[in-house]
Amino acid sequence: HGDLNFFLRSRAGDAVIDRQLSEKTSIKDIIESCGVPHPEVDLILVDERPVGFVYTLAAEATVEVFPVGNRGTDHTYKHLQSIDIAKFVADGHLGSLTRNLRLLGFDVAYDQRANDQQLLEVMARENRALLTRDRRLLMHRIVQCGYFPRSQNAEEQTVEIMRRFDLSELIAPFIRCLRCNAVLEEAAKADIIDKLE
Repeated sequence: HGDLNFFLRSRAGDAVIDRQLSEKTSIKDIIESCGVPHPEVDLILVDERPVGFVYTLAAEATVEVFPVGNRGTDHTYKHLQSIDIAKFVADGHLGSLTRNLRLLGFDVAYDQRANDQQLLEVMARENRALLTRDRRLLMHRIVQCGYFPRSQNAEEQTVEIMRRFDLSELIAPFIRCLRCNAVLEEAAKADIIDKLE
């Protein structure tokens, strides 16, 4: 459902996929085998009953998969994803997005040289949402919260993140350094001049 079809572009134009399973398989593995990372999934219905990612399919069933953006639907089930997170770690390809989010006051850990393992460690240790356009990285089992920006344009990506994590009321521009992510502190003009000399 919804924009999860983005991940099915190369496989299914009508967003309906048939899978034949030879053994019991977790619903998470089935969804990700279709190309949809689990952090993008907010609700799973198996034969109209809500299930979690560990649910195992062992017989024929109809599965419906909903993205985070469908919270306004008729479904009142427990959601699988959190939207109340405002700290992020971004992979090395999202430098412009990182700058935009920091400009708006959001805490974004970023190291252009960080490898996948380092990103995952920062994400887990500091309870951050992972922002990446690497679908396989987002599918890693330890990722609890993350997002795959659909656009390749930094401004559009920024709008996507603001909507996905419902950040509009948390905007606090110009409170972070765009280069190092530190919170800016008030300083006297004389102190700045002394440091420059």
